[in-house]
Amino acid sequence: MGPGSEATAVSVVVSGSDLTIDEVVRVSRQAEHVDLSDEAVRRMQASRDVVERALVEGTEVYGLSTGVGVLKRDPAPSDGAALSEFNRRMVEMHRTAQGPPVPDDVVRAAMLRLANHFALGAPGVRHELARLLVDALNDGPTPAVRMLGSVGQSDLMMTADLAHDLLHRTGFALAAGEALALLNNNAVSTGWAALAMHDARRVAEAMEVAGALSLEAFAANLSLLHGAIADLRPYPGLRASLARIRSLLDGSGLWEPGAARNLQDPLTFRSLPQLQGALRDALAFAEDRLDIELNASQGNPIVVPEEGRVVSVANFEVAPLAQALDLVRIALAPALTSAGERVVKLLERPWSGLPTGLVDESVSGSGDAGLGYLGIAMQSIVAEARLLAQPVSFEMASSAHAEGIEDRATMAPLAARRLAEMVALAERVVAIELVVGTQAADLRGGTLGRGTSDARARVRESVPFLAAGALVAPDLEPLVAIVRAGIPTD
Repeated sequence: MGPGSEATAVSVVVSGSDLTIDEVVRVSRQAEHVDLSDEAVRRMQASRDVVERALVEGTEVYGLSTGVGVLKRDPAPSDGAALSEFNRRMVEMHRTAQGPPVPDDVVRAAMLRLANHFALGAPGVRHELARLLVDALNDGPTPAVRMLGSVGQSDLMMTADLAHDLLHRTGFALAAGEALALLNNNAVSTGWAALAMHDARRVAEAMEVAGALSLEAFAANLSLLHGAIADLRPYPGLRASLARIRSLLDGSGLWEPGAARNLQDPLTFRSLPQLQGALRDALAFAEDRLDIELNASQGNPIVVPEEGRVVSVANFEVAPLAQALDLVRIALAPALTSAGERVVKLLERPWSGLPTGLVDESVSGSGDAGLGYLGIAMQSIVAEARLLAQPVSFEMASSAHAEGIEDRATMAPLAARRLAEMVALAERVVAIELVVGTQAADLRGGTLGRGTSDARARVRESVPFLAAGALVAPDLEPLVAIVRAGIPTD
């Protein structure tokens, strides 16, 4: 289809101003069709006209009429073929990424984010370059992009891989400034962040399900869910978590007088809504920053059509995004640590009042560990996840590189990647807590809440009750897949 054309198959229309996390997920993982809006095409054309006038007038503009970085004093060629080659070589010179490949869904997310960046008009590229990305999303194989080597003041090395693959495959000839526009952006970091944040929101909701089931398994005191808590401590996330956990436990026998075993339970049970609420608030803050970043200028220079100027800026400085991603990992760490501690306490008689390992000792006799060793696996996974919470956005780059000009680093690619890795570990933490909580709840008996009863049924679809003498299911991946897809609770 031509630029801006509409069709019934179009699901995501790139306009430069209203891309959402949900749209990034749908295009990246479900291969929904993409197109450019007519208004975006007109905007890009108007910005490109400013660029072309600056070139004709001989205005010195970084990356358009000059080289980049330490080559900023070198003039760019003025004729068409040599200028196109100059831009092609600029891409190739930046191809110093290392390591394993970036996942395909992340590359697709980066391509969509980059197309939206171009559609904003600020980079001053031709609309045909944005169309190249859109067509590749709709029809082409996913480019190969390597993971390591970018510090987040643009995702230079990864975007160079992306640009190289697209240009090599299509033979597209770059015009003045288009190599820099392809390189000088944070599309990979932002796309990766969108996918990781989507997954983090989903796993946070699953953690509330598993936590609620653990409350029933422990026969916890539900005073921890009293309605006055959020009135006296009015955090939005806390209010939402309290409401969600109460809903999951609607109809539970724990609401009956005398059902609780303790006046006060261990903090990892009693603080469940506070920790989950803090995570919800961190996610909301980061999602707000990400909504801005998905539609913001991330390059240098920018075109200001109203002034007819091309201006050097530092819009590749994505400190707000990198810092927000750090915050989410920091908030996720104590919630995961508490999940691990709840599992250990459910597995031990002194805390839970249930048989150690959660198997009937009167039947099994000695030497049956039951689910006990799942506690060790849980501690290992939680420890690894917690180590990923270390902030990275304060990292300092060498001030000697590029004559001392490139002396800042956000490490945004690492911030997004570590969140994705942490969420993947969190999915396994949730799966283990669900298995242990379900076994403990089955042993204890009593009436489960409507939401936790649904969760128990989903667990039992892939993990049977562990009878005395039976071995623990060695593979929890089917349950992890359920967690990853989202646990239905009604």
